[in-house]
Amino acid sequence: MTKELETLLTELYVLIDDHVVEPRSGRGRRPVLSDAELLTLTVAQMLLGFDCERRWIRHAHHSVELRALFP
Repeated sequence: MTKELETLLTELYVLIDDHVVEPRSGRGRRPVLSDAELLTLTVAQMLLGFDCERRWIRHAHHSVELRALFP
């Protein structure tokens, strides 16, 4: 992953988290990924050209760069 893509995804995450996604209530289990993280990963899937959901999930799971962005 290039630095430009990493920067874009970071900025996109902040934008989504601040302006698109409403905060969750404190009830129930805490999700593994926040709504903002999930939306950012969905955009990354499209930007990187993954049209197969299964391939994308496998790639995202094994990608050291993506895992560093979404700990």
